[in-house]
Parts: sequence; structure tokens; C-alpha cells
Amino acid sequence: MTGIPQDFVIIAIDGGAASGKSTSARALSERFHLLHVDTGSFYRGLTAEMLRCGVAAGDANAVDRALATLSLTTRIDGRSARMEIGGRIVPEAEIRGREVNEQVSHFAALPPVRQALLAYQRDQAGVARSHGFRGVVMEGRDIGSVIFPDADFRFFLHADPAERARRRASEGQQDSIAERDRLDSSRKTAPLACPVGATSIDTTHLNPAQVVAQLAATLAPRLTSP
Repeated sequence: MTGIPQDFVIIAIDGGAASGKSTSARALSERFHLLHVDTGSFYRGLTAEMLRCGVAAGDANAVDRALATLSLTTRIDGRSARMEIGGRIVPEAEIRGREVNEQVSHFAALPPVRQALLAYQRDQAGVARSHGFRGVVMEGRDIGSVIFPDADFRFFLHADPAERARRRASEGQQDSIAERDRLDSSRKTAPLACPVGATSIDTTHLNPAQVVAQLAATLAPRLTSP
């Protein structure tokens, strides 16, 4: 473990499914020695845990009871933060499966669920500091608007729904892009939207390297490559 960086930065990347958030955040974490935090995986992991326990998103009492028993910790895997639930990391294949894809936006729309993860997400900055990272790059749907509204850098990635569906299919995943957009954008608590003042980037006709290049160019004056 190295010393705590003095010029610690927080980078927020928001956007809908398959807009390029994860690929970009991972690339930036490697280039600038940042802790990569995929908050979508947190909601997916929690959704998988709820489903494993037989809890439905529409059963408010069951959701509250399940949330009260959760113990959330973080495991560092390379440059990524992995959420442990009761000391267990939900397997990637499970959180990316069809059932979680269909249910995650329903659970993510619940205020108690978002509240349960709010402090945990913000705590990832402290995790990054304690492990000697130069900053944290956090991706999600409300990072620049709710989790870190005062982040040093805030980006919002978006792309045509048909192109995002094509990207998911090319990854071998089935995802109801339009339906998830509708649910994420219309929920009352922390809806998906471009935060005021954030840098908006349309990734429809850009390849991953081009998106990363745009983001990195903005960060470069503050962070030089290791």
C-alpha cells in the first residue's frame, strides 16, 4: 500500500445501459491509477441477493426486512471495488443474467434500496484513499447528481437506444434497453438524467478508444499518466 495521494480526484460517469460507462471507467482507472467503482454492479448484486431470498420488488415490507439484515463490505480486485454481501461476492454471471436484467431497475427505483446504498457508495472514496489510489472513477446513473454532485469531473454518456441494444447483443447479453431507460428515467428518486454542468458525450458513432480519448483529454491537465 502506498501513501494517500494529496491531489485526490473524484470522477463521475453517468449514463444509460451500454452507453460506454464501464469500458471508459475501466480504461481511465488503468491509465490514471484510479479505483474503478461500478455502482450498477452494486444494484445488480443487491437485486440478485433479493431474488435469492425470494423477495419481490413490490413487497415493501419484505424489502425493508431484507435490507435490515444486509452487511456490505468492499473487496479490492486489482483496480476495481467489488461489493461483498455478508462476505460473499455475487458471481458476475449471476448479476448479468436475464432475471437480474429484468428486475434490477425495479429494485433500483425503490427509495429504501437507494438509501441503503447511498452511504456505501460515498464510502468508496475513502476506500480508494486508504489503498493509495490517486482518485476514484465511479460510474452509474446518479453519481454526478446525487452521490458526488461536487465531483471534480462529471460526465454523462448517451447513445441511440438501437446502438446500445446492438452493443449488448454483441456481448451475448439480453437487455431491455428501452424499458430500463423508461424505468430509470421516470423513477421519483434519483432519476437518470444528465446532471446540470456535466460534460455530455454522444457515443453512438464513437468506438471505445475514441470515447476514452475524449474523457482522458479532459482529465489530463489535472492527472498525468503514471
